[in-house]
Amino acid sequence: MSTTMSVSEARAALSEILERVIGGEEVTLTRHGVAVAVIVRPDVLKVRRAEGVFEAAASVHDVLEQGRRGPLGSQPTISRKRAEVLVADVRTSRLGS
Repeated sequence: MSTTMSVSEARAALSEILERVIGGEEVTLTRHGVAVAVIVRPDVLKVRRAEGVFEAAASVHDVLEQGRRGPLGSQPTISRKRAEVLVADVRTSRLGS
């Protein structure tokens, strides 16, 4: 269940809002009719954030899979000289020089 109230109303009813949230409700606070905040239990917020992270991870996974399955381009994306410079830089970094 969700409740909507103005910020002014919320100031006067903080204890009631907290009890509602503890009971599982979401309370949306509005200012001039525009939603500015939603009060939810911390466990609900954690789940929602985790869902977003999992969705992002799935998206990255899909992109990587497409890259693995797709054909390689016929032309290199960097020149041979640039590749050699990059490899030399990596080797230098590994040696600590």
